[in-house]
Amino acid sequence: MKKVMLVIAVALMSVLQVSAQKVKIADKELVGAWVMESMQWEGEKKTICGKQTGYSQFKYYGADGEYACAELALTKDGKIVVMPHEYGTYTFKDGWYSEMGREKIKDALTWIDKTTIEGVWQTRHDIWKKKNLPAKVVKYLVDCCKSKSVPADVEQVIKQNMFK
Repeated sequence: MKKVMLVIAVALMSVLQVSAQKVKIADKELVGAWVMESMQWEGEKKTICGKQTGYSQFKYYGADGEYACAELALTKDGKIVVMPHEYGTYTFKDGWYSEMGREKIKDALTWIDKTTIEGVWQTRHDIWKKKNLPAKVVKYLVDCCKSKSVPADVEQVIKQNMFK
């Protein structure tokens, strides 16, 4: 009986160890367009992104380290509003992730499978799906994010005329 219990315990520990291991996907698989599937602040209900909520986010990771992030909203009349959030660079190597030059964080992105990642930002847990979006859409969204950066001379004039 003791031998049977020992065999069961060893088998159970092996199963638990395998299920606790993270999926190992090559870092380069991050390259491409990603769309937020859901987000959940700790202690709050999960928000499913898309048509029901009229809200989503887009991230683009270029092979050369280019990074773009935008929020998208669907208006009541069916129009899309793009709200550029950031444009800059990212790094991702051996589980260490950084965007926009911020401090690198270990396991900020966790692979669920080759087209799904879980991201953690502050106390929010996000699920992102890699999407094969048309190049025209990706370019437009990245260009929107690029335009978020206001040229220094224009910024100065805005400050003088609108924030005096």
